[in-house]
Amino acid sequence: MTMTIHVDIVSAEAAVFSGLAEMVIAPAIEGDVGILPRHAPLLTTLRAGEIRVKIDHAHEESFYVSGGMLEIQPHIVTLLTDSAFRTDDLDEAAALAAKQHAEKMLADHNSEIDYARAQAELAEAMAQLQAIQRLRKLKN
Repeated sequence: MTMTIHVDIVSAEAAVFSGLAEMVIAPAIEGDVGILPRHAPLLTTLRAGEIRVKIDHAHEESFYVSGGMLEIQPHIVTLLTDSAFRTDDLDEAAALAAKQHAEKMLADHNSEIDYARAQAELAEAMAQLQAIQRLRKLKN
């Protein structure tokens, strides 16, 4: 008998995923965390990146989150985020354009820009592109 853990991924707009899983892999601020049933309680910050929800040994769902909070209890995992999308729904062209825009803002030392915001935009675009590339490798 395989043990499962209940997973809820909730964005500011809607519940993105709710169901049972054998394992969850999430991008915690200090590094990726693997979560199995009966995991010790934990509350941590998420960085932008990919959430992998292993439904069973043959099926995995992938989501992109912009950051947020992760709460782990022994039988439930809750991820709260400003925005979350299925990795299949990410737009590679838009992510590349956002990356180029952020890099241009950071390189332009003459303008008055918010460097922290530009760095955050660059980090988010890079996280989206990494999630797209990982998904592309899995499909091949």
